Amino acid sequence: MKRTTLLSLLLILGLSGCAETPNDEALNQETATETNAEYVEQVTQYNVKGTYDPFEGFNRAMWELNYDYLDPYVARPVSLAYVDYVPSPVRTGIRNFLSNLDEPANMINSIIMLDGEEAVTHFNRFWINSVFGLAGLIDIATAADITKPSERAFGDSLGYYGVENGPYFMVPVYGPVTLREGAGDFVDGLYFPLNLLTFWQSLGKWAFEGMEDRAALVSQEGLLKDSPDPYIFTRDAYIQNKNFRATGGESVAEEPESEEYLDDFLDEVDE
Repeated sequence: MKRTTLLSLLLILGLSGCAETPNDEALNQETATETNAEYVEQVTQYNVKGTYDPFEGFNRAMWELNYDYLDPYVARPVSLAYVDYVPSPVRTGIRNFLSNLDEPANMINSIIMLDGEEAVTHFNRFWINSVFGLAGLIDIATAADITKPSERAFGDSLGYYGVENGPYFMVPVYGPVTLREGAGDFVDGLYFPLNLLTFWQSLGKWAFEGMEDRAALVSQEGLLKDSPDPYIFTRDAYIQNKNFRATGGESVAEEPESEEYLDDFLDEVDE
């Protein structure tokens, strides 16, 4: 993407660490507080294209449940324990096996998005890893220089043809989701071999993938903690990612109006 909120907040964190004189510290803190309040008021106007958050009150309550309780006391410690204590070869085998299950859905969605090259790559990876990689436990395809392209979900395919994200929801434990993504996940679950999974097997797949993803986010926790409004930061970053995926991985041309305000915020913090 041309410019992102994440990049801007990275710059904010860097600039906020600049040296300040004792006489200016209180004034700068007051200015930053006022700026944060103005920022929150502005970004709630849905400056990121495709954002629709009609249940924001409920979503914020669920966000607080996730962020203040479920994540620090359940998801984070469990994920780190999994990464720290499960042998790496075992984790790699599980990750490869679960990733291989998604390849047919990736192939079909690549076809829908008119990307024949990626569709062929996903197909080749699936049959090679399934036949020669012990049902996908070993990533033979990557070893054969058949690198996995980006994931393609049916929600991305819908977005590719102009279907909007729809309402945004914050779900306990699960996290953010839009109506388009939820519907897309349901359709993807109808493809072989995902359609062979029972409810509990699907839940296990989600849990193992979720633990890997959560552990990988530890290094980025400071960004969320220091953002003007963690809820809005998460929502906007999520929607921007979905917009990006819906383009087939091409850069999004538009620049959110909030970026102009973030430039002003950077200037004020730097002064």
